[in-house]
Amino acid sequence: MVNTLYLPELREMLAENNAAELEEFCTALHPARTAEFMEGLSPLEAWDVLKHAELPLRVQIFSYFDREMQIELIRRVDRAEMARFIGHLPPDDRVDILKEVDPEVVDELLPLVPAPERRDILRLRAYPENTAGAVMTTDFAHISEDLTVREALDEIGRQAGTSDLETIYYIYVTDDEEHLLGLVSARQLVSALKRPDTPVRDLMERDLVTADVNEDQEEVARKVADYDLLAIPVVDHEHRLLGIITHDDVIDVVQDEATEDAYRLGGVVPMEERYLTASFVTIWRKRAFWLSLFFVAELFTFNLMASFETTLKSVIVLSMFLPLCISTGGNTGSQAATLITRALALGEVKIPDWFRVFLHELLMGLALGLTLGVIGFFRAAITTEKILNDSAVGRWELAAVISVSVASICLWGTLVGSLLPLLFKRMGIDPGIASTPFVATFVDLTGIFIYLSIAHSYLL
Repeated sequence: MVNTLYLPELREMLAENNAAELEEFCTALHPARTAEFMEGLSPLEAWDVLKHAELPLRVQIFSYFDREMQIELIRRVDRAEMARFIGHLPPDDRVDILKEVDPEVVDELLPLVPAPERRDILRLRAYPENTAGAVMTTDFAHISEDLTVREALDEIGRQAGTSDLETIYYIYVTDDEEHLLGLVSARQLVSALKRPDTPVRDLMERDLVTADVNEDQEEVARKVADYDLLAIPVVDHEHRLLGIITHDDVIDVVQDEATEDAYRLGGVVPMEERYLTASFVTIWRKRAFWLSLFFVAELFTFNLMASFETTLKSVIVLSMFLPLCISTGGNTGSQAATLITRALALGEVKIPDWFRVFLHELLMGLALGLTLGVIGFFRAAITTEKILNDSAVGRWELAAVISVSVASICLWGTLVGSLLPLLFKRMGIDPGIASTPFVATFVDLTGIFIYLSIAHSYLL
């Protein structure tokens, strides 16, 4: 919901060109709150307000706008003015935003961006999507190992004064060719001031956790979480330091991946737009694709049931228990798929562990199948005499068929649900696709065959 508290006053200040009050508005609150109170403004009105803030503060407020507002500002503000502003945005943020802007607008902007920032943008845009290179920032503090503590602090102060460093808690130690040699923290340098002539090489840590520039962003996020890092250095194959990924960027990665997995779990093509602002056609298209695919797959149930027409006609009661047996497979399969997909995302399970997963889920499937099979046995055993007589089937034969079918389908669903995500991962496909809808559809089809095959064997 748009916060309209200050909108009348803001528009009045803009109409009167009240620079003093507009400047006070920009500086009085936290940048996040300032951005929130500007949500109801048009992009050009918001830019007119932002121009009354100092450049560093303007960048901070801009960072709290939602992505739609940021893109509209880039599209509609004067190209030369926006190009200068883009040059001051954090390297990773501006690349992410420009990826969503119309290519023709980007082509007009880039030649106007200052040369060093333009080269940086082009270099970061060249890295494949969802890799460490695509999310890293090139604004980081780095020093030589030959510097003393006092010289190192002076150098960090100089670098912080000439660029907006992403963080100065970690200071990276590099040689003349930018090879990463080690790391020293700001705390270590400040604590060592009592011995200001101590060389940095005597303080730095050499055994570092790093990310390869082409490494998947999920793996990088896992490293940051596992080692509790504030930032992780990104290096190339020659161990040259190219950039860093900070913890706030990792949070964004985790959020994006979790959002994508949530969409996949529901059988929806991942969306970048907000639910309420996305067009009806966009949401229809993203939902209809998988629903149509699953619907077509489910049509094969007609062929399967037609092939067992004699069995169903002979034993009418089988059709009454069909939904019970089929839902068992879909539920157990989806449950197993969710567990394994999550374990893959957390790095708890890897592809070489497939046999251990198989054995684990084989035992689990047998245990769950036995549990549900017993329940199914007693439910079938209390079927009324009229239904049994109409179907010409004995009470205990029916109970045996239902219990064996439920147990078999449960075991099958568990194995399919646990192994399909691993298979998809091995094939380079997002394991999230092998989640609830896919597994449920596949197990429904095969579950009907299992159920009716067992019934045919026992009762006819």
